[in-house]
Amino acid sequence: MSLIDLMPVALRALPRDAGVLFLTRFLRLFAYGALSVVLVFYLVSLGLTESQVGLLLTLTLAGDIAISLFLTTRADQMGRRRTLIVGAILMVAAGIAFASTHNLFFLLIAGTIGVISPSGHEVGPFLSIEQAALSHVVPASGRTEVFAWYTLAGSVATAFGALAGGASAGMAQKASLSTSDSYRVVVLLYAALGVTLAVLFARLSSSTEVDAPATAGSGASARGFLGVGRSRLIVLKLSSLFALDSFGGGFVVQSFAAYWFYLRFGVPPVKLGLIFFWANFLAGISALVAARLAKRIGLVRTMVVTHLPSNVLLLLVPLMPNLTLAVVVLLIRFSISQMDVPTRQSYTMAVVRPEERSAAGGITGVARTAGAAISPLFAGFLFSRPALIDIPFFIAGTLKIAYDLVLYREFQAIRPPEEAD
Repeated sequence: MSLIDLMPVALRALPRDAGVLFLTRFLRLFAYGALSVVLVFYLVSLGLTESQVGLLLTLTLAGDIAISLFLTTRADQMGRRRTLIVGAILMVAAGIAFASTHNLFFLLIAGTIGVISPSGHEVGPFLSIEQAALSHVVPASGRTEVFAWYTLAGSVATAFGALAGGASAGMAQKASLSTSDSYRVVVLLYAALGVTLAVLFARLSSSTEVDAPATAGSGASARGFLGVGRSRLIVLKLSSLFALDSFGGGFVVQSFAAYWFYLRFGVPPVKLGLIFFWANFLAGISALVAARLAKRIGLVRTMVVTHLPSNVLLLLVPLMPNLTLAVVVLLIRFSISQMDVPTRQSYTMAVVRPEERSAAGGITGVARTAGAAISPLFAGFLFSRPALIDIPFFIAGTLKIAYDLVLYREFQAIRPPEEAD
């Protein structure tokens, strides 16, 4: 039996470009995961208050909104490969800037213009363009399963990144580096991985680009609404709901969740890296289950029936009386919380026109970033007051449950082509 025979069916026939996109996804999420565990610690060690950190993270995500919207809605015209390289360069610039200054003003500029992920999740133009490219090179029948493995690659990468970020900071401190310098090592690693991404994106072929006839034929439509024409209404509805979900999730982004464990139970960064390694690893494995479940009950139902209980568990985390129970609830929550990700991504790509996929992915992605950009400002305020550090979990769980219920009501009757009777 060859190695190819042991691979999942969906991955056996992946073209070379899809393999490159899987690799870039892994490296990027590794960088995001490593940074997310130490970012708040790093910024506090530079002398920033929790409220200033919340403001910085909010403006960082706000900058990602503008950059992502500009790049993704033009990616099919500018060229997907070229746009991805630009995004990687912005990631490098942000990493270098964060490692080079402790001045809040310059950090705000770097965070706003560059690409920095405080949550460990996707930011910037990458995800929507890579999804559009993948949808272009894989058949519709295998799209959800490929997206599930793509999600798994990212979650496993985030897990190992979180582990590496915490471990690197710990080893640097043992090597007699100052606290801020130990975290700066991780920030520089983030910038170095951005350089690697730019090199890999340059190796993508023209097969990942939109066909010229399709682009030309839809030119008027593409100029109608940020690159989206006939799919405008459904994209607006999805964007609104995704923004609500991310606004709730922004109260407990991984950087603040890690900081909560430190404030509540005194957990050091090395152990936090291990906790979030397993959290993200379990989240990635769950994506594969989601693909199988979607084949049985459909994409929308899979999104809701897996996401809803995970948000109930989110409400329970701060109610746990000790570290062990809090970690157990968190891990159970992560084991189902990301099952909606590949299904959500596949659904979005399926219900819009092929020549509108990059723009649709960009707009919905920007909506998610916009929602997540606002909440850290409030979370920072809450975390600066010891009596209120549990409140972000309650706000997040409640808003995300509301998202699940409205999503099912609005979209359970709208099926993607492969689910049509």
